[in-house]
Amino acid sequence: MINKKIFAVFVILIASISGTPTFAQMIEPIVVNTDKESYDNGDVVKITGEVKEKLSGFPVSLQVIAANGNLVTVKQIDVNEDNKFTTEITAGGNLWKSSGIYTVKVLYGTESRTNETTFEFGSIEVTTTDVKQKGPTVKIENTDIDIAYEITNGEITKLTPIEDANSLIAVIKTTDAGELSITLPRTAIDAKIGDSDDDFFVLVDGNEVSFEENTTTTDRTLKIPFPEGAEEIEIIGTFVVPEFGSIAIFVLAIAVTSIIVMTTRSRLNVFSRY
Repeated sequence: MINKKIFAVFVILIASISGTPTFAQMIEPIVVNTDKESYDNGDVVKITGEVKEKLSGFPVSLQVIAANGNLVTVKQIDVNEDNKFTTEITAGGNLWKSSGIYTVKVLYGTESRTNETTFEFGSIEVTTTDVKQKGPTVKIENTDIDIAYEITNGEITKLTPIEDANSLIAVIKTTDAGELSITLPRTAIDAKIGDSDDDFFVLVDGNEVSFEENTTTTDRTLKIPFPEGAEEIEIIGTFVVPEFGSIAIFVLAIAVTSIIVMTTRSRLNVFSRY
């Protein structure tokens, strides 16, 4: 007759060999994995995962965050009938500027249904270009100021100053996640506290984003990452060039006032003679 203790140990060994998920794995509301632990520039990253309970009408929100903290990819992924999801992204591009550990974060429905995994991205060579010389330009609406810029995976269709908010709004069309590098003359928009430079406040579709900046005495160049599908980038400072329309109305008001004053004085002079 088999000893009960020996039998129990035998059962445990069989369970561990069979690869049955542990209890901790089973209670995770969402899991995510990559097909490899490291990738080089140009490699395809296959991301797979599974949710414990499928929620009707909710996709999985996925973010890939670079080693330097920059957001490089944002995606919405549908969950299949078997509660699994999958997607692929290409490692590399203008936003993948640093080598190291990259983080894949997923969220499903609520903040309680989150998880993450990591992978290593190899070294890449980044070439810096001169935005002023190589980039196209876009005119600020209702002004005579052209702005130099470069953009990956998109284009600027309109650039409008909002005088009341001291901001510039760039309307963009995107084909994928990318980066806008825009050179702003200080005569067009600036951010200052007294004589010292202050930080700009940058929103992408209403959400604050981090950005890199290079400054000179005449302009400030911002490098702003944006996700796929982004439509609007707003740059907020402490001063923005007013539109010609606003100036024209102001000048017209002054002119009309001057005419009224001059006419009134002329009439008074005429009456005073009599």
